[in-house]
Amino acid sequence: MQDATRERFARTAEQIAAHQDARAAELEEKVVRFIALRGDERALDSGSGAGALAFALAPHVREVVAVDLVPELLEQGRKRAERFPNVTFVEGDATRLPPELGYFDLTASLRTLHHIARPELAVAELARVTGPGGRVLVVDQLAPLDPIAAQQLNAFERARDPSHTRVLADIDLRHLFESNGLVLVRNQYEREPRDLDSYLELAGCEGDERERAASLAPPGYTAELGWYLLEKR
Repeated sequence: MQDATRERFARTAEQIAAHQDARAAELEEKVVRFIALRGDERALDSGSGAGALAFALAPHVREVVAVDLVPELLEQGRKRAERFPNVTFVEGDATRLPPELGYFDLTASLRTLHHIARPELAVAELARVTGPGGRVLVVDQLAPLDPIAAQQLNAFERARDPSHTRVLADIDLRHLFESNGLVLVRNQYEREPRDLDSYLELAGCEGDERERAASLAPPGYTAELGWYLLEKR
């Protein structure tokens, strides 16, 4: 699955970065309001892509380290990092973070877990590199509790994007947090209507694959996102 992830995001890196730019102000506002940052944190953006979350955090923390597997996404991030001298991009795997990174006051993952074959390893790594009393932010799409609806959602997402593994339900994420000693501080949910054509284009889904994915799309597709702020005690 790592090969599929690398190929998909290498091919669509510029589209992803442009989409990120268009939503940057909105994301920054949401992140700052949700986390209530002190201003002196050393932060990690794990599975950073082109740096959407890193750049949302950068004006409000001391330092951000952004880690991703895909060189093309890191290149897009570094092009945009001139305005954010406290952001550093590092090539690495969210399930095996480079040991030289050290520890952080805040670790975070934005819309990343559903691209990882073993999300439990990514959450464990977030917890491992968070210092005592530090916080962890996880934002990701949620699966419905109905197993048939969840299966249909994941079938559509995999048809759209071969890097997709599985959207987890809220209860699954909570179990991952608890098993890593992370205590929930606050959470919120939001619904995100998605224009099907734009959503397929963002993944570079074309030709026969696009037709198949479109046929599997839930009617009036609206994604549910979960935001979780946790503390390592």
